[in-house]
Amino acid sequence: MSRWNLIWLLGILGTYLVGFSISFSAPQRDVAQKTDHENIRLVIDVMDEVNKKYVKQLDPDKRRELFENMINGGLEKLDPHSMYINAEEFRNFEKASKGKFGGVGIRIGLDRGGQLFVESPLPGTPAYEAGVMAGDLILKIDDETTENMSIKKAVDKITGDPGQKVKLTVLHEGSRKPTDITISRAEIFIESVLGDLRREENLKEWDFMLDKKSMIAYIRITSFAENTVKDLTKVVDDLQAQGVKGIILDLRTNPGGLLKAAIEVSELFLPPGTRIVSTVGRTEKEVAFDSQRTVCSKAGPYTSYPIAVLINRYSASASEIVAGALQAAGRAVIIGERSYGKGSVQTVIPMDGPSALKLTTATYFVGKDDKKKNIHRFPDSKEKDEWGVKPNEGFEVKLSDEDRLNYFKWRRLRDVVRQPGQNSPKVEDNDKAPADFQDRVLEKALDHLRGEAQQKRGEAPAAPGLPAFQNAAAPSRPGVSGLAFREDAALLGRDD
Repeated sequence: MSRWNLIWLLGILGTYLVGFSISFSAPQRDVAQKTDHENIRLVIDVMDEVNKKYVKQLDPDKRRELFENMINGGLEKLDPHSMYINAEEFRNFEKASKGKFGGVGIRIGLDRGGQLFVESPLPGTPAYEAGVMAGDLILKIDDETTENMSIKKAVDKITGDPGQKVKLTVLHEGSRKPTDITISRAEIFIESVLGDLRREENLKEWDFMLDKKSMIAYIRITSFAENTVKDLTKVVDDLQAQGVKGIILDLRTNPGGLLKAAIEVSELFLPPGTRIVSTVGRTEKEVAFDSQRTVCSKAGPYTSYPIAVLINRYSASASEIVAGALQAAGRAVIIGERSYGKGSVQTVIPMDGPSALKLTTATYFVGKDDKKKNIHRFPDSKEKDEWGVKPNEGFEVKLSDEDRLNYFKWRRLRDVVRQPGQNSPKVEDNDKAPADFQDRVLEKALDHLRGEAQQKRGEAPAAPGLPAFQNAAAPSRPGVSGLAFREDAALLGRDD
């Protein structure tokens, strides 16, 4: 066969294949479109029947809410993390991601009688400067009674644009007469980098050097927001100037946050060329969905001293990336419990409204390419399967439900800020951790880092053990269970 006859034959074959492909794919698209149209028609028919026959007439807001619930009901069947975010929730989501909002700077809860109260004001905020105290009952907001008011509604009423005023009617602990406090809202920055206790001489600052003799620092990261890396860098730079010898990074009960922040935090402590995280999605575009750096391009500034990372069963998502990356690189010892196992990546897709669709588009793995480990715990995953981040061998601390509850109570009370001269409010025994409570996970980290420091100095290791931290006086009203009803972090204007 001549060369030109071969080309002509291949051309005919190619034309035939293209035509076949078009004729084959077009009906497939038509079938898919027809099915989608039928499904949409079904939703419209259901809504039409509801509008005409439901026992109560639905106003436009209720109809919109019904549509949103239908959408979310379907998305929840896909996985627990995909959801539709309406306009109000989207605004709060953006506030939490940015780490700031317009508000007054208080953390609130509900007591057992359902009454709103102040768990703690935040130092340096308008509420603190105006004299709002831990334990104050909030009786009214702008003259509207708070009786039977939900935390969500209270947050909505207290937050607003900086410069606007809000009036809180509060009842101080031990007082019989309510007090009206008018507060000008301001931009409130949510702290995501915390220490153990605040400095007595300046309550706006944390004391991060937990063991001043051994020069061991303690840093809590409560979430990964836009300001986390900047705040953490400032803290560690200051600790280096003090001569820090080891760092405890506490990621317990950290639900995650921004993937970008988790990667940047990891980069601070890792050598160059270290693989931090790998994302695996449905398409190549989704694998690199955010064009994130996943390999350290240069040495991190904090690679010269040992690190202990604390995790528990509530450490999830971005916190698992940091813990897993540092563990895989041999930069940190992981102490505590196995983490939650939330290794799926959600992409926030803007919709009209403004609203958004938060859709699971990938899962992630930590460690080197040839030894990368799966983080995600699928619904059918077993305890023996690979998921989450496990403590290093010999560093697991087994905890009971009672141990965890006592830790939450103890930690919450240590975070309360009181006005100068304010007496500690009384608290029922059910809301306090035992007087001899010991944070065994933190103690194990301190023992480990002290041993590391002693080895560097050529000293014999000291006997293990650490005096128990004393229970802080309680901030809340008698009978308050802040664990069940607490509005997270630096609230009143805000986030999972």
